[in-house]
Amino acid sequence: MHYQPKINLHSGAIVGVEALIRWLHPQRGLLAPAQFVPIAEDSGLILPNGRWMLREACRQARAWQDAGLPPITVAVNTSALEFRAKDFLENVRAALEASRLEPRYLELELTESVLMRDAKATGSVLRALSDLGIKLSIDDFGTGYSSLSYLRQFPINTLKIDQSFVSRMTHNPDDAAIVSAVISMAKALRLCVIAEGVETAEQLAFLLAQHCDEGQGYFFSRPVGAEVLAALLQTGVSPALPH
Repeated sequence: MHYQPKINLHSGAIVGVEALIRWLHPQRGLLAPAQFVPIAEDSGLILPNGRWMLREACRQARAWQDAGLPPITVAVNTSALEFRAKDFLENVRAALEASRLEPRYLELELTESVLMRDAKATGSVLRALSDLGIKLSIDDFGTGYSSLSYLRQFPINTLKIDQSFVSRMTHNPDDAAIVSAVISMAKALRLCVIAEGVETAEQLAFLLAQHCDEGQGYFFSRPVGAEVLAALLQTGVSPALPH
């Protein structure tokens, strides 16, 4: 498991992390999700993988707290297969109980396509998660169904602006307008908004000017192991451009 910091753009503090799975292959080294997740989905292994990720992320978040580090939210991506599984809620509760992590420090990231597959069933699951105190985030906002009706139907806490918009917003007026509009809409709906894929000081300046809440990307930190993340929680993030 690797963890990428989420930064409060106004204070510079690490306020959360996204848990990201990697495969340490015996011959090919560290593999990114794009190289093995589609196979896991086709084979059905995405379910045990997802359950392990959830348990490990909760365990690690609690371990950081037990070590005296500032408490932060850990975000875990949830696939459609996981979300539709009959025992999904039971597994989430079990992961929290086993780790002793308070639900307010867990965030589940879901894509628009997952949310809109069966709105009625989705709503009941999301409300149950929200009632537990778990945060809910829309990942890759603007790239899926983009049906704005779910923003009032479902108990969403955060919108995550997709990196495809962030990467072009400083040199493409249309992308800049989309990012600005999403931030304004999120503010009006009293939602937190985070931009992913922040890689340059210019992008950061644009997001600050638009009053975006949080940012995530190589400008702040690449995904790192748990020990490195613990050190970052102690020292803070020093923004540096990727090599």
